Amino acid sequence: MKNGTVVGNPWTGLRGHTPARIALGRAGVSQPTEPHLDFQAAHAAARDAVHRPFDSDSVAAKLAEAGFESITIRSAAGDRGVYLQRPDLGRRLDEESASRLRGWRDGECDLAIVIADGLSALAVERHAASFLSLLRPLLAEDPVAWRLAPVSLAHQARVALGDEVGARLAARMALVLIGERPGLSSPDSMGLYLTWAPRPGRTDAERNCISNIRPEGLALPEAAARATWLMRAARARALTGVGLKDDSVVAPSVSSGGRAPFSLTDDSAKG
Repeated sequence: MKNGTVVGNPWTGLRGHTPARIALGRAGVSQPTEPHLDFQAAHAAARDAVHRPFDSDSVAAKLAEAGFESITIRSAAGDRGVYLQRPDLGRRLDEESASRLRGWRDGECDLAIVIADGLSALAVERHAASFLSLLRPLLAEDPVAWRLAPVSLAHQARVALGDEVGARLAARMALVLIGERPGLSSPDSMGLYLTWAPRPGRTDAERNCISNIRPEGLALPEAAARATWLMRAARARALTGVGLKDDSVVAPSVSSGGRAPFSLTDDSAKG
């Protein structure tokens, strides 16, 4: 099919089922102007997400409205340039933050939650507070209460920063919500990392991950349900990582308000 100088693609009908860049057509031997400009705009959005400063104050305000106490901390990476070039510095706290966490420690707790900017502050600004608001009532269903440390809002942070935060807060488990590396159709994708017995030196093999949390990817209600299953299983078995497989069975319920929060149908991991 031709439209002036643009030759259409017979797969065009499939574009309604995926955000992937398929069936774009052609103009001669090149891409048409419109999809080329769309690609450039998506690339710019991804770059902007990587360099966007973390507005932790706005996240703290959302958390306060939802009833969460929070504290702002920073990694040893002093600025964004250092953070991008020195991943090791993003995995440990600066001295001031380490000292501040010691002052917030109040005995042992079950869970230390870290909201980290990672490679997309936009992701956690948009989704982290809403995710935690969905997670908390699911955890409240457990017969044994979860003792939560204040939520740590971490600037210039990598996933492993949660290990030190969890250790300093004497937490049995660390949950890190972090902005993932932006894709060309997903500048606001959030990841979740769960680590049992957090302490510096833990490896990625000792964590469980849920990825691509966003309305266009893994919906927040489903992600909260899967995270709840993993957290219950981790507490019951005292482990995370390759030894803990996600065997949750998650199904949507129907409500007049649209897509409802997902519910867990497997109780085997409740502690």
